[in-house]
Amino acid sequence: MPDQGAVATAAEAVATAATGSYARIVAALIRVTGDWTLAEDCAQEALTLAWQRWPVEGVPANPGGWLMTVARNRALDVLRRATVERRKLRELAVLALTGPDDGPPSGEGEIVDDRLRLVFTCCHPALALEARVALTLRTVCGVATADIARAFLVTESTMTRRLTRAKTRIATAGIPYRVPSGPMLAERLPGVLAVLYLLFTRGYDANGEPAFADEAIRLARLLDRLLPGRSEIAGLLALFLLQHSRRDARRDAEGSLLTLDRQDRARWDRTSIAEGLAALSRATGDGPYALQARIAAHHATAPSAAATDWVAIAEAYDRLARVQPSPVVELNRAVAHGYAYGPAEGLALLSAARAGGGLDAYPLAVAVEADLTARRGDRHRAAALFRQAAEAHTGAERRALLARAETEKEWQSEQE
Repeated sequence: MPDQGAVATAAEAVATAATGSYARIVAALIRVTGDWTLAEDCAQEALTLAWQRWPVEGVPANPGGWLMTVARNRALDVLRRATVERRKLRELAVLALTGPDDGPPSGEGEIVDDRLRLVFTCCHPALALEARVALTLRTVCGVATADIARAFLVTESTMTRRLTRAKTRIATAGIPYRVPSGPMLAERLPGVLAVLYLLFTRGYDANGEPAFADEAIRLARLLDRLLPGRSEIAGLLALFLLQHSRRDARRDAEGSLLTLDRQDRARWDRTSIAEGLAALSRATGDGPYALQARIAAHHATAPSAAATDWVAIAEAYDRLARVQPSPVVELNRAVAHGYAYGPAEGLALLSAARAGGGLDAYPLAVAVEADLTARRGDRHRAAALFRQAAEAHTGAERRALLARAETEKEWQSEQE
């Protein structure tokens, strides 16, 4: 019976190895066997065996290699029993010689990392966007189906069926397991980045799964390393890091959300900010991710809320509205202009955005109107608007809005 220390050490080692090696193992086995389910099952069995053995036998010197060996051997056993063609058996045997960090022989200019192939396969435009996100979480990130189901507000059995349908679609549609090249890469890359953006958003939202944001950052780093020199990837990575640097300061001791002006900036992750700024320096032009990252950088580098360069942020939102017009961009643009040029200017832009349509289904519009109204001096109406906004939210966001309504009400009472 292993002692608790050995169990804890093994558990940490399994978790670390799973994060670093699961996608690589699955991707390598899919490439060789062509069987998505077999690859996932073998990788999962290797993790299960590690949980059983490592507390007793000790953590191996190369945990990722140990997992790859177990998963490969399991796949070999299954394929032998199924009498699969000898070519696949020979290619699997090559994995024993190359190890988990090596790729297959490549042609000139070919990108050979199996994880990158897997990302592009999961994010293929033939799949619905929600299916792409879920499949990326399950296969590339190794997130449990139950956790994905909870994030998508469905039952585990429903999510299992969705994942199965997505993998079946890949097989029946003959979706190639490769990274596109040339013009096709430029055409497909925005779709991959959109999946990562949505994945990050699902983790960064007030009621989201923080681990999803971590996975989005990890995959963005992978893309940035394997597809160097691409400004849009660098911009997306910068945006993720600069936003996520505030994670630990976004809530107070009671778990309520804090706006930027109320956050303790000493708790912001300076390492993430430095990495984000370095990535941003490689993001040229006015792509939508680079523009959003520059906005985040203005916040991240301001020594205080009062010192924030809202004029520069408002100008960045003006450019973003031209590059990627959307109701959400217009809403944030109204906020920026309200801080840069006064609340009346922000309310005017908000009114124009509402007239253009699209904001009716976006509950934060009422909260933005409430904040701008309070800053204009009409605290009584602002309190009512904050309460109205709270009705459309739950959890931490609802508590924050109700607390703000109470603050405005108390301020108004003191003045009277």
